[in-house]
Amino acid sequence: MSFIDRHLGPRGRETETMLSALGYDSLANLIDEVIPSNIRLDGDLDLPAPLSELEAQKKIASYAAQNQVKHQMIGAGYYDTVTPAVIRRNILENPGWYTSYTPYQPEISQGRLEALLNFQNTVMELTGLPVANASLLDEATATAEAAVLMHRANRKVKNGFFAIDSRALPQTLSVVRGRAEALDIPFEVTDFSQGLPEGDLYGVILAAPGHDGEVRDIEPLIKEAKERGALVTVAADLLSLTLLTSPGSLGADIAVGSTQRFGLPFWYGGPHAAYMAVTKGMERNLPGRLVGVSKDSAGKPAYRLALQTREQHIRREKATSNICTAQALLAIAAGAYAVYHGPEGLRAIANRLHDNAARVATALVATGLTLVHENFFDTVAFEAPGRADELVAKALEAGVNIRKLSADRICLSIGESHSEEVLEALVSALGGTLGEAEGYELPSELLRTDDYMSHPVFHLYRSETSMMRYLRALSDKDLALDRTMIPLGSCTMKLNAAAEMEPISWPELAGIHPNVPADQAQGWKALIDELSNWLVEITGYDAISLQPNSGASGEYAGLRAIRAYHEANGDTQRTVVLIPNSAHGTNAASAALAGLGVAGVATAPDGSIDVEDLKAKIEKYGDTIAGIMITYPSTHGVFEEQVVEVCQLVHDAGGQVYVDGANLNAQMGLAQPGKFGGDVSHLNLHKTFAIPHGGGGPGVGPVAVGAHLEKYLPGNGFEADADGNLAAPLPISQAMFGSAGVLPISWMYIAMTGAEGLRESSEIAILSANYIAKKLGSLYPVLYAGETGLVAHECILDLRPLTADSGITAEDVCKRLMDYGFHAPTLSFPVPGTLMVEPTESESLAELDRFIEAMEHIHAEIQEVIDGTVTAEESVLRQAPHTAEVVTADEWDRPYPRSQAAYPVPALRLNKYFTSVGRIDGAGGDRNFVCECPPMEAFDLEAN
Repeated sequence: MSFIDRHLGPRGRETETMLSALGYDSLANLIDEVIPSNIRLDGDLDLPAPLSELEAQKKIASYAAQNQVKHQMIGAGYYDTVTPAVIRRNILENPGWYTSYTPYQPEISQGRLEALLNFQNTVMELTGLPVANASLLDEATATAEAAVLMHRANRKVKNGFFAIDSRALPQTLSVVRGRAEALDIPFEVTDFSQGLPEGDLYGVILAAPGHDGEVRDIEPLIKEAKERGALVTVAADLLSLTLLTSPGSLGADIAVGSTQRFGLPFWYGGPHAAYMAVTKGMERNLPGRLVGVSKDSAGKPAYRLALQTREQHIRREKATSNICTAQALLAIAAGAYAVYHGPEGLRAIANRLHDNAARVATALVATGLTLVHENFFDTVAFEAPGRADELVAKALEAGVNIRKLSADRICLSIGESHSEEVLEALVSALGGTLGEAEGYELPSELLRTDDYMSHPVFHLYRSETSMMRYLRALSDKDLALDRTMIPLGSCTMKLNAAAEMEPISWPELAGIHPNVPADQAQGWKALIDELSNWLVEITGYDAISLQPNSGASGEYAGLRAIRAYHEANGDTQRTVVLIPNSAHGTNAASAALAGLGVAGVATAPDGSIDVEDLKAKIEKYGDTIAGIMITYPSTHGVFEEQVVEVCQLVHDAGGQVYVDGANLNAQMGLAQPGKFGGDVSHLNLHKTFAIPHGGGGPGVGPVAVGAHLEKYLPGNGFEADADGNLAAPLPISQAMFGSAGVLPISWMYIAMTGAEGLRESSEIAILSANYIAKKLGSLYPVLYAGETGLVAHECILDLRPLTADSGITAEDVCKRLMDYGFHAPTLSFPVPGTLMVEPTESESLAELDRFIEAMEHIHAEIQEVIDGTVTAEESVLRQAPHTAEVVTADEWDRPYPRSQAAYPVPALRLNKYFTSVGRIDGAGGDRNFVCECPPMEAFDLEAN
């Protein structure tokens, strides 16, 4: 069988059965009715013929073989680390973890929520700050978020500037510069050895250590900044904090950084989990997601996403950040690394790195090189007038990449896997002899003296057996794609095929530092170039950047390009973006982040853009319009007939058209946004092109543009000068190719599907959504459909009439679906009180029918409430989900039988999933916010 036969759920007679239910004799006729003829692609995409799984893996292996794997001592934010096999095998390569969705439904997400809480607590313990989030996209953007957070949170200095350390990483400086300039926030790149700059300082960002490895006493700077009313962020190497005094102890308000060196490969720049920790009082302004502890219906501790979790959907352009996808899977792996090693293991690794760095420093100073800084952690810089190129070349001959700081300076970063043989080879190549360290101990006044990571979770799992079982126990609590369909509208939870996933673990791809010489990454270049060309062909645009490492980052990059285009044309007044009120909340948040104002456009009764209101807004805002952001098919799950007219109206007004690519899975091979009026789109490779969601990241949001916008695509932050400036446009993410490490997944997907397979994927996705809409429409009205009565690849089921009659809410239905073994559809987005269902092309007819059966049974249960048989409060729906503990209890006082609670349909007796907790008190968790790991006795059955 071909790959596409393995990828698609319905096949042959199943497809015929579904078409028959809809009244169509062919899939082609159905698609003709769904997609407007004026946008329909004429002909096939120009893509290579599809490869088999074996052929695709051979081809990608040939690309991997073109890379040269060296011992990486370049540093600069990326450090050699060892991924424990138990973590690689049981998390990164385990579909129970990587196919899960963001844990918005906490009862079916307790395992990954606990794993993310472990990550948060690792960060909190090491930074010495009381609140940490569940990851950010990368260190550079985390630092940019901190700059904006300080600006927002400082109530003492409202109109000042921030100062950022000149020893911050170059990519950090350039990303922060881009963010600050877009928001018109003044700042200074500052050499803090000369003290703090004069003026109204609202914030300070310190690098600890500096990019060249220097460890210095930053406490006086922090104290002075606080005396002047400034807030302080420390960009800290998390592993160094196992030895050095924590930022919190020094008085810092915020700490940011990367957890890459907690077991995450280089991956040519990403994905890696960044972190942010804050002092008490800042938690409600904290960007990203935050795991907190609440209680379930039985009073047991239970985890949930807390506080601002989906705030951009509510606050839109007033949101504190546009962060949506973060790096959950990588945070889970980094947290597991901390759990596996524990504090003593992490400290031992840190001590070994420092000791080896000191030994190398001793040996190279003996050759005549001059040490730039006496105090360092793992990164050592040397003065070598006029010899930097020579020394870099000699190290390379020994198989080691080191970093050139200037013509006169080099530095090198010692990593976890660097053995005695590697260190000896490096030192010998540079003319020295490796021996013991002579001096270079870290000053005692800079060392931490407090205990950390004392919670039992960091001490229980030292053996591989115990760690393996702990990870299995966590994943068993969750519902992921390996157990069930995840019918989340606007999320495209399709198959993440094993053949697509395998290459990302290969050392020839995972072991490449993003700053290696170009000849060492020829395989990466070939893969990236080919994938870029394919995506350009699929979308109908002219160029693409793979840098954005989330969909929201892609939005931000596209809007930055639009703004730069207008400014280059002298249209600096074009600062307003028109956004339909039904749009994804990140659209508005991203526009605000790009320094653009937002004007809402009304939705017509049929769910489409209200063209008359659009015309009125164009009349009102005139030549201040920068563009419009539309999602296509619409967020309401419909191919809007007037999309070409909408694009033309905005173009006639001088604006650009941003087509959000979140729903591209309905268009592959059928329509191209770059051809029907789009100037720019971001894509979601973690939706449409098979990269898994990983429980909330990694994501990849490439931005594709027309030729006129190509020169405004983001540049390479590694090439920034000392002030963070670039000849090219400033970057929006840390690495030039963002989360490059997962790009092989999308490459494999397209290589194995080809033009015909991509088109079939979209066609079957559309068929499946219409099948569900047809089967359930009589019970749950489908809120929006096209002129032919058909939907696109998703449908919105309206539960509001049932809620009005029964009191049973859409949320009740979501919780009850858990008892049937399903992840719920998207709740109350884009319309409150509804469920948005997207089955994708990967689900079989049997699975679709299983979901339909569950929804039919749930409707009957709602009818019992309407008929007065049972009250809403006492109903099986309001009491859902039901744990095994509840249904096996000695006492049962509910008005429905245990069998209805646990086994509402017969098939569940053969394959049953129980949630580990009952319904969680969300509001109570926010009112009594806790984000620390609960003590073990909180889970003690005897104590409770």
